[in-house]
Amino acid sequence: MASLGHVAVGLAAGRLHARRDPALRAMLGFSALSLLPDLDVIGFAFGVPYGAPLGHRGASHSLLVALLLGALCVPLARAPAERLRLGVIAFGVAASHGLLDTLTDGGLGAALLWPFSDARLFAPLRPIPVAPIGAGMLSARGLYVLAVEAIAFAPLWLYGLWPRPARE
Repeated sequence: MASLGHVAVGLAAGRLHARRDPALRAMLGFSALSLLPDLDVIGFAFGVPYGAPLGHRGASHSLLVALLLGALCVPLARAPAERLRLGVIAFGVAASHGLLDTLTDGGLGAALLWPFSDARLFAPLRPIPVAPIGAGMLSARGLYVLAVEAIAFAPLWLYGLWPRPARE
């Protein structure tokens, strides 16, 4: 994926989480969390093969890592009563990354079940075009992928960015 979809999930989750304005901090935090699994691309610079357990779309895209990331977010809750809610939303955002990547039409799939299995999985339906990595995003293919994601994730972008009604 080109990341537009991942950021849209983070924005929508931030708005959902923030019960009051401004939601900007929560939206930025959840957007960063939604992108975090793709930090595994730095492995390419160190010679980690794409298909390795720690390669791109490997362990960092697993549901276990998403659960750990959600748990790490729990202490960030402002009030003890919000901890579970924050942890669940953070887990959902982190897990959405790998799950959305299984919906792409290329690559090797995502290691959702790591460390229990190194298998790379795809969803039965794969409607999202796979994005080129790096400078390839500046190609016609990259622009096509961005356009598809912008349309597919428009409802989340609208929910996340639509102005809230003024409070009286």
